[in-house]
Amino acid sequence: MDVGELLSFKPVPTPKRPNEEDLEDSDDEGKGSKKAKRSNKSAINRMQQLGNKSLPKEPIISDKEKEDILRYVETEATEGEILDDTAVKKLVLNFEKKALRNREMRIKFPDQPEKFMESEIDLFEALQDLSAVATVPDQYPLLVELKCINSILELLSHDNTDVSTKVVNLLQELTDVDILHESEEGAEELINALAEAECPSLLLHNLARLDEQVPDERDAVHNTLGIIENITEFRPELCVEVAKQGFIQWILKRLKLKVPFDGNKLYATEILSILLQNTPENRKLLGELDGIDVLLQQLAFYKRHDPSSAEEQEAMENMFDSLCCALMEPLNRDRFLRGEGLQLMNLMLREKKMSRNGSLKVLDHALAGPDGKDNCNKFVDILGLRTVFPLFMKTPKRKRILTLDQHEEHVVSIISSMLRNCLGSQRQRLLAKFTENDLEKVDRLLELHFKYMDKVDRTEKEMEMEAEDLDDDAQYLKRLSGGLFTLQLIDRIILEVCTAGPPAIKQRVQRVLSLRGGSLKIIRHVMREYAGNLGDAGSEEWRQQEQQHILQLVDKF
Repeated sequence: MDVGELLSFKPVPTPKRPNEEDLEDSDDEGKGSKKAKRSNKSAINRMQQLGNKSLPKEPIISDKEKEDILRYVETEATEGEILDDTAVKKLVLNFEKKALRNREMRIKFPDQPEKFMESEIDLFEALQDLSAVATVPDQYPLLVELKCINSILELLSHDNTDVSTKVVNLLQELTDVDILHESEEGAEELINALAEAECPSLLLHNLARLDEQVPDERDAVHNTLGIIENITEFRPELCVEVAKQGFIQWILKRLKLKVPFDGNKLYATEILSILLQNTPENRKLLGELDGIDVLLQQLAFYKRHDPSSAEEQEAMENMFDSLCCALMEPLNRDRFLRGEGLQLMNLMLREKKMSRNGSLKVLDHALAGPDGKDNCNKFVDILGLRTVFPLFMKTPKRKRILTLDQHEEHVVSIISSMLRNCLGSQRQRLLAKFTENDLEKVDRLLELHFKYMDKVDRTEKEMEMEAEDLDDDAQYLKRLSGGLFTLQLIDRIILEVCTAGPPAIKQRVQRVLSLRGGSLKIIRHVMREYAGNLGDAGSEEWRQQEQQHILQLVDKF
């Protein structure tokens, strides 16, 4: 039913029925007085008479009124006062007057709150009126031109936290991302003004004096984090400035607070992951601030406990994501190793709680690439092979947040990294794993090889059917996300164990491939393509060594 039908629909009026319970009660009494029966009967007669009377007619809606309602539903906007330049100037002038008056009264009567309280209320109302400008981002350049943004930011240091929290609410409304995208020019002007005035630093100064036990101030903390999210989403390069002005330090301090879990802790973890996501400078800064240890300490709780709510689970996942981002910085790998991060992740995998999903991702990041050598060797030393290989043989179903494919990708990636980075006795212990229990792990490798070969074939067929005009790089990326990346890791492991392990491994590989219609030629082709498209990880020298190593494995295979 559309809106028009809803508006024209009129229910058929029906007479109200008498209360049947009264009738039942009177029947059950049996020998009740005749007077009571007569009164029941007369009541029923009165109801029937009321039912027979015609009900008042509903007001008829004209076609024009219908159009107005439809327009309102579609646009969610009503005709009202439009905030043009003149109206905005009036609002700004009123705000500036109230701010000046309040400042004067506070200077004149610093110890007599009753004298300046009225001016404070007026200032509060003026700030409330200014929030109307958030509905018309086209007027933001005028706010900046009139220096109103600077005046608003000055009030963040107002002695009365009620005023500063109101300023935070106003800034949160002004920087709402949906509003900013309505006017690119207005948004650019506003964000420039906030950046020039070092808005994050002023917000941080205000945060230091807020008491989260007070509901309004707790909301102001949440809105402050909302402002940071808004400005960094609109202009990601501001992430560096936000971190420099002290926000990462504040977030780490907030995470360490021994208070019950709440929405602000969740939001803090979210902002931390945003600040680290694509900003190498912030990852380095996090390490310098002992952020790796803080994250490990916070995550250690989930070694033996599952999150108690969906919000707490999201916060846990945000901290795991932040740790993964931080480990992309080489120096943080060493901090992670010294902070016994490997031992914690290994214990999480063994405990079989919800945290093992995140710990698997973190291990993948900690062991990958040329900077993961020390972590790979240490992981074998702490008996990590006993933890990883059962996950390789069988993907768990209980308490799994990752998808089946994601889980298999991380486990395979961890084994591949260890085969590349482990040396000496650690490498021998790793290779020996593939000879256990009648080569069951080799059979599992080939099972995964055929599974992901089929996925890649399906992806390539879909690409042919869609007939998209993609360049070679785009096609390769689509195939990678369609299963090729995991297939490359699996085939890399097959090459490593066949060339470095005992001959029985290669014989089993050849036999299974021939039985299932596969061939060594396909594996060689996959690995040659992999060698020709190595990513940006590591130095140019490492990439050349890696490429040469893979091609040598292919030749031996």
